[in-house]
Amino acid sequence: MSTLPIATTRQVRRAATALVRADGRAFAAVLALNAAAALLGLAGPWLLGRIIDRVVGGATAADVDRLGLLLLGCALLQLLTGRQARYLAHRFGERSAAKVREQLLDRVMALPAATAERAGTGDLTARGTADSTAVGETLRDAAPELLVAGAQVLFILGAILTVSPLLGSCGLLGVFGIALGSRWYLRRSRPAYLADRAATAELAEVLAATAHGARTVDALGLREQRLAAGAGAIGTAHRARMRTLDLRLRYFAGINLSYTLPSVLVLPLGAVLVAHHAVTLGAAVSTALYLQRVIDPLDNIVVLLESLQSSTAAYARVEGLAAAPVPAQARAGEREPADDRIRVTGVHHAYPGGPDVLHGLDLDLTPGERLAVVGPSGSGKTTLGRLLAGLDRPRAGTVTVGGVPLADLSPERLRRQVVLVTQEHHVFLGTLRDNLRIAAPAADDAALTAALDAVGWQHDLPDGLDTELGPAATRLDGARAQQLALARVILADPHTLVLDEATALLDPATARHTERALAAALTGRTVIAIAHRLHTAHDADRVAVLAHGRLTDLGPHEALLAAEGPYAALWHTWRTT
Repeated sequence: MSTLPIATTRQVRRAATALVRADGRAFAAVLALNAAAALLGLAGPWLLGRIIDRVVGGATAADVDRLGLLLLGCALLQLLTGRQARYLAHRFGERSAAKVREQLLDRVMALPAATAERAGTGDLTARGTADSTAVGETLRDAAPELLVAGAQVLFILGAILTVSPLLGSCGLLGVFGIALGSRWYLRRSRPAYLADRAATAELAEVLAATAHGARTVDALGLREQRLAAGAGAIGTAHRARMRTLDLRLRYFAGINLSYTLPSVLVLPLGAVLVAHHAVTLGAAVSTALYLQRVIDPLDNIVVLLESLQSSTAAYARVEGLAAAPVPAQARAGEREPADDRIRVTGVHHAYPGGPDVLHGLDLDLTPGERLAVVGPSGSGKTTLGRLLAGLDRPRAGTVTVGGVPLADLSPERLRRQVVLVTQEHHVFLGTLRDNLRIAAPAADDAALTAALDAVGWQHDLPDGLDTELGPAATRLDGARAQQLALARVILADPHTLVLDEATALLDPATARHTERALAAALTGRTVIAIAHRLHTAHDADRVAVLAHGRLTDLGPHEALLAAEGPYAALWHTWRTT
């Protein structure tokens, strides 16, 4: 399940109210025009009843024609008013939906990287696509139409009671049944829809993970396990969806009875009252027509309530990002690091639900030095890299820069202080220039080209910096995507760079050339290189050796070789393989 919070009903209501207030005039115009259209719609049955009574009373053809023309004029005016109302509603809805998406993007970008990773791509993707789309459609269509339908029902019931209070009471019976059914449905539907959307997000996460790791699945023979995981996620999503369908079926069955009951009662009752001269024939006909007319807005309310519950659950997920945890300084004043010195003091760290993977680490990095972190698989190298990059907070101990805990820095400040580069790189849709300027929006073409040169980029793309990248344009292989990521690092120009197998996709000769070129380009910057290729350690100022989450060796390459300790053993093993 997602680690990101879900907004409460009150929070969703407050957020929706803020959206409406932000474009209050447009929303008021939508309501006013729809209300006018609803009032004009009341004229038809009333005028038809008047025509019947006039005919019974011996009215002339001219009198009937005048009322008929008035009825036609009201119908035409209702059509035009309703059309303009729908036009304004769509404009209001699209503007509001754009605000929701922009706000969602701002909140996602403000999330600490560790929080986004724990949430999973499936959940974030679902919130940014299906959930935000559902919110936009509701703001555009459901919310205005629900208010208008409610107003229409009130207007029509008022007209029925005005024409004939006794016959109008039949209409109230239907409304009472719908109110009871809606209360039953609303109390049960929100949890069901939240579970449905969460299950859909989990399914997306499982499918995305399987597709992304397809080669690993094939290599390790994990096909059956991934199929089982996919089937389990599909089963959970199916059960959640069937729960919402079951609620809708029960709700609609009760509502259909509430529709039918008033019409069944009013026709025989109207006939009896007309026969006893308690109401006129025109009043009975008008009441029957009004009851038929009230079915449409009531039906809209029922359908819109179902849609509103689904979209409210979606909005709760979208708005839930507002309550996502943020670094302490973002809430109450950011502390300024005194210098660029990074210190690791007494650090213990464990992932949720697991044992410690780092045990009492102490490390003091001199600004501008190049440190290589080596050790066997599972020794804690990547975990240390994440702590040094401020992505995770240690369970005990501190990791500081200039005396300030790295995990307390805002994402913006952290990115200026430390940049982590791993094997996983993303090439964004757009030109090569766009991809580079993500790291330095103000960089000119000369700076972009220099950054590419520093990582050994071959300038062979058809349109140079203007080459469009992406699946439908020019696709970069893993090695070139890695070079692009390293070029971004040079442009970002952080004071500390953490390289976690950042050149693993390059061949050894190119990797060594790239690392040396990168070191030259980042002269004066602190570089922490986590690698299995020990030539990286050979070129470093110091080498830190990890084993079982503990620091077992620390010092220059030559000194550690001479000491014939753990590092020397690793070095000789690597050279002979």
